[in-house]
Amino acid sequence: MPSAHPPDLQDWLGRSETSCDVARVQPALGLAATLDRGELLSRLSAPGAVLPPSWHWLYFLPTAPQSTLGPDGHPKRGGFLPPVTLPRRMWAGSRLAFLAPVAFDVPLERRSTIASIERKSGRSGELVLVTVRHEIFADGTLAITDEHDIVYRTAPPPGKPAAAPGNPEPAPDATFRRRVTPDPVLLFRYSALTFNGHRIHYDRSYVTDVEGYPGLIVHGPLQATLLLDLLDRHVPGARVTRFEFRAKAPLFDTAPFDLCGTRQGTSVRLWTLGPDGRVAMDATAGLA
Repeated sequence: MPSAHPPDLQDWLGRSETSCDVARVQPALGLAATLDRGELLSRLSAPGAVLPPSWHWLYFLPTAPQSTLGPDGHPKRGGFLPPVTLPRRMWAGSRLAFLAPVAFDVPLERRSTIASIERKSGRSGELVLVTVRHEIFADGTLAITDEHDIVYRTAPPPGKPAAAPGNPEPAPDATFRRRVTPDPVLLFRYSALTFNGHRIHYDRSYVTDVEGYPGLIVHGPLQATLLLDLLDRHVPGARVTRFEFRAKAPLFDTAPFDLCGTRQGTSVRLWTLGPDGRVAMDATAGLA
C-alpha cells in the first residue's frame, strides 16, 4: 500500500547515477545540419575533430519506455530526479566548464548528482528549483562539468493563459547578431536529436490548448546552442572554457528572434532577443 505521506524531496539530495555513451560523430553532423552550417559539417568530418561546446547534450539521451511517459511527454516523476508534484517543468539555466577537448568515438561517462533542492515562490506561484551537477569524462579524463537548473512550477487555472514575464530589461548594444526563424521543423529536428518528448516543442494543439501558450516553445538548450554557434561564426577558432546562461522569458515559433553578442576581452556576453525587445536568454562565455 502506498504511503499516505508525500516523500520528503530533501531525501533526494546527494543522490547520484552514472551513464555511459560514445561520442559518435553522427549526432553532431545532424546538429550541424540543423543549424545550417555546411562549413561546420566539413570541419566535424575532418580527422582530429572535436565536439563543439555544449554539444554533449546530444549524448546520454533519456530512454524512458513509452508507457512511463506523463501527459506532457516527459518521463513520470521519481527515480533519479525527485518526485516534484508541480506539473510544469523547464530548463532554467546551466553553468558549464569545458576542461578538455572531447574527440569523436571516445567512450564517455557521465556522473550526475542532485546538488540542491529549493522551494521558492514566484509571480506564478510555488516553484521548486532542482540543480543537477554532471561530470563528464572522455576516455577517463574529466572534460566537462555542467550544473543544470530545473524549475518546476504550478500550472495556471484551466482556461487562463500562461503567465507573461515581468517588465523587460533594456537590451544591451550588440556588436554582432543574427536573426533566426524558429519554424516547427527546426524545433522538431532538435527534439529528435536530443530525444526530447516534451510536447511543448512540437505539439501545437497541446501547447496552446493545454498549457495556454501562443505557440511552440523554443528549447532552452537550443537557444544556448545557437548563442554558442553565433560566437563560433563571429569569433572563429575561439576556445570556450566556460559558459553560463539563464532563461528569462519564453520564445515561440510565432515570430523570428535575434541572437546577439558583444565581446570584452576574454569575456563574451550573449543573449537572445524576442520580437518584443525582451531579453529571453542571457549568457556569458569565457574564452581562453
